[in-house]
Amino acid sequence: MAGIYIHIPFCKQACYYCDFHFSTSVKKKGEMLRSIHKELYLRKSEISEAVETIYFGGGTPSLLDTEEINFILDLIKDNYEVAVNPEITLEANPDDLSNEKIEALAASDINRLSIGVQSFFDEDLIYMNRAHSAFEAKQSLDMAIRHFDNITIDLIYGIPGLSETRWLENLKQTIDLGIGHISSYALTVESKTALDHFIKSGKYQPLDDALAQRHFKILQDIAEANKYDQYEVSNFGKEGFYSRHNTAYWKGISYLGVGPSSHSYDGTYRSWNVSNNANYMASIQKSVLPSEKELLEVEDRINESIMTGLRTKWGVSLVDIEKNFGEAHKNKILHNAAKYLEQGTLKLKKGQLSLGPDSYFLADGISADLFLLKV
Repeated sequence: MAGIYIHIPFCKQACYYCDFHFSTSVKKKGEMLRSIHKELYLRKSEISEAVETIYFGGGTPSLLDTEEINFILDLIKDNYEVAVNPEITLEANPDDLSNEKIEALAASDINRLSIGVQSFFDEDLIYMNRAHSAFEAKQSLDMAIRHFDNITIDLIYGIPGLSETRWLENLKQTIDLGIGHISSYALTVESKTALDHFIKSGKYQPLDDALAQRHFKILQDIAEANKYDQYEVSNFGKEGFYSRHNTAYWKGISYLGVGPSSHSYDGTYRSWNVSNNANYMASIQKSVLPSEKELLEVEDRINESIMTGLRTKWGVSLVDIEKNFGEAHKNKILHNAAKYLEQGTLKLKKGQLSLGPDSYFLADGISADLFLLKV
C-alpha cells in the first residue's frame, strides 16, 4: 500500500503556536492548485502499488471548494492505481464548515473529516488566535455528524489557564457527540512563532509541563473509560476508526508528499519540497521538482523505526530489526534499552519492544536514548 499527502499552504490567519508552512494570502490559490496538479503528474512513476490513503493537510484544506478538491482527486484516480475503498481525509476548520459546504464534501470522494476544534471554550481559542469560535466548533460538529460517519477532531491541552474542569468538559463534549477518533496534542512552543515571542516578551506566561502531564493523564483515563484505544501517543480511536494514513507513517510505509514543504518517503530515501510558495510554483512550471533528497543510512532507518514505533501500541519489532539490519544492530538497541527494561518503563514481549501507556508522555526522550550512533 501507499499514501499520498497533499499540502494546501493557505490559512485565513496564523495561529500563535503554529510553525507549519502556509500563507494568509490566497491570491495565487489557482496557480498553486495547478502546480500541485502538475507535481502529481510528474511524480506518478514514484508509486507502483495501490494508493490506499489520500490526505489533504495544511494549512487549511477546507479553504478549497469541492470543485478544487475533485480537480486533484480526479488526477490521482487517472494517473495512480487507487485501492478499493481508500481513506480520503480532509483537514477542516470549523468556521469553513457551513451546512452547504459539508453537504458538498459528503457528495465528493472525501470520506473522513479531521476538524481542528482545539477547544470548545472561547478563552482558549482566543489565546491561540484560532479563526473560529466555540459556537462554530460545536455547530460544525452537529452538522458534520449528520453527513460523515468517520470524523476525527483535534484538541489541545496544556494551555495556560485551562483548568482540569474545562479540559474534562472538552472531552465530554467530544464523547457525547459520538466522535470516533481524537487527536490530542500538548501545546508546544516552536521557535519563531508568535507564541514563542509572547512568552519571551512576558506577554504570555511560560508553559507548564506538569499541567500538560495532568491533562494527558485525564485524557488517557477518560479515553479508556469510553472505549477509545490509545494506539499512538496522541491518537485515540474507537474500533474501526484508526487513522489508516497516519498509521502507515508510524509503521514506515511509503508515501508521496506533494505541495510546498511536503515530505516523501520510500523506505530508503526521504525527500522534501521547498517551503516557499513562489519558488515551488516557479520550479514546477519548469517541470523541475523543487525538492531535496537524502539517502537514509542504516542507523537513520533504525532510529526512525524506534522513534515512530515507541509512540504506538505496537512498539518496535526487534524481529524485523534483526531480519532487515542484522543481529548486531538489534543487540545495540537492547543494550541502550537495558536500564528502561530493568525499570519496567520498556517492555519486551515476543520480540516487540514497547512502552506502557503510563510512559507514553516520555516517549520522545526514551526513543532518543535508544538511537544508534553512526559509525
